[in-house]
Amino acid sequence: MRLPTMRLAVLALAAAMAALPLAPAAVAQRAPESFAPLARQLLPAVVNISTTQAVRPRAGRPDAPDIPQAPPGSPFEEFFRDFFNRNRPGQEGAPQQQPQRPQRRPQSLGSGFIIDAQQGIVVTNNHVIDGADEINVILADNTTIRAELVGADPRTDIAVLRIRTDRPLTAVPWGNSDEAEVGDWVIAIGNPFGLGGSVTAGIVSARGRDIRQGLYDDFIQTDAAINRGNSGGPLFNMAGQVIGINTAIYSPTGGSIGIGFAIPSNLAQRIVAQLRDGGRVRRGWLGVNIQQVTDEIAEALRLPGGARGALVARAQEGGPAAAAGIRNGDIILRFNGVEVREMRSLPRIVADNLVGAQVPVVVWRDGKEETITVTLGELPADQAQAAAPQQPAQPERPVELAGLGLRVMAITEELRQRFNLRPDQRGVVIVEVAPDSPAAERELRPGDVIVEVQQERVTTPAEVQERIARLRQQNRGVALLAVEGAGGQRFVPLRLRGERGAPG
Repeated sequence: MRLPTMRLAVLALAAAMAALPLAPAAVAQRAPESFAPLARQLLPAVVNISTTQAVRPRAGRPDAPDIPQAPPGSPFEEFFRDFFNRNRPGQEGAPQQQPQRPQRRPQSLGSGFIIDAQQGIVVTNNHVIDGADEINVILADNTTIRAELVGADPRTDIAVLRIRTDRPLTAVPWGNSDEAEVGDWVIAIGNPFGLGGSVTAGIVSARGRDIRQGLYDDFIQTDAAINRGNSGGPLFNMAGQVIGINTAIYSPTGGSIGIGFAIPSNLAQRIVAQLRDGGRVRRGWLGVNIQQVTDEIAEALRLPGGARGALVARAQEGGPAAAAGIRNGDIILRFNGVEVREMRSLPRIVADNLVGAQVPVVVWRDGKEETITVTLGELPADQAQAAAPQQPAQPERPVELAGLGLRVMAITEELRQRFNLRPDQRGVVIVEVAPDSPAAERELRPGDVIVEVQQERVTTPAEVQERIARLRQQNRGVALLAVEGAGGQRFVPLRLRGERGAPG
């Protein structure tokens, strides 16, 4: 009798489980049966771009042909040299000099796309048209139209062109690149290797890629095939909207290996709008040199939540930050309401704000958050590094910083010349670094100058000793030094070891 009872219990349990609501499962979006309808719609808006650039003739020999390259030491090398020397104009037996030949005009090819059919506005990469004497846009029907450069921004590698024609043009809309998710389908259209309009498909492989092209790197990575000549072409979502400008590839061979990068449309739109309006881009400027906040720096400054934000290595004299009261050693946590998660994101966040805007900047200082209102300046084309003049300290004997592995001295004229220090350099100069010491581990070198300890200025070795001793009394494990060296100013966290490790 027990077997039927167990059987009924199992059936009852199965029925109960079947009645439970199922957990929501991720549903993969199916690939379209064909990309053809979308490609037909978008191809007329994608253009090929051809540029030419004059090549200056060689000085002294304006019409002399190039000597063919032959393997060094081969008989052909001497033969070609003798032949071309005999035939140079002005040489005995040489033909009479002919009129100067036209300058040769090499051709480069790229891609672009039309965003305004009425005005004939075309977007492409700056590197596609950089240095060109002549720019031609080739439409999908092979019509070639001379283009004029409206404006270009080398920092983000974006350029805007204008074409004038009576022919009807097709434009494509911008999409919201922030909505593009890893795994979304995308298609790229462009002019690879000069072949003309070509369509490739793939997915968004990654977001926010920094490929060390500049301060504003925030690329979309895709595996849609992108090759030479695709530069400046659009990356589309499945709604036919431009979510990126195809700009670069990673490839050891020069061909596509499935790692391409596109400028996000949300960044591109802002740059294009400014280029259309004034021919140039005006960016907000804070006027700070920054460095990454490490775990040790966060510990030294008692920053809760670990390493985050951007550490101000120097607030440039005369810059907006210094004028507002931001100091060396402040950690910028939020800028105009946007959290600064890491150092490299700050320049992009600042640049997105309008010149002249008053923005709140939240900094970590003296163990607490402070909000400072900064009026942004305009990012200069060439940011010169401002000096910070101070009276040099009086000469003293070398002083050991016990436990750090350093000998330091006040700056003297002899040390100024020995280490090639600036005439207005202030602080305490490092004259010796012990091997296997905390200072050696942090790559401090003789000639580096300590200008702050724990965000307090120092001008004598005694001041440095006093501040280190104070940190030990407080049972602090790390001392934060502001050090100026050949690479500029940086903050260096040093572990405090007690009395061992100093130079002997």
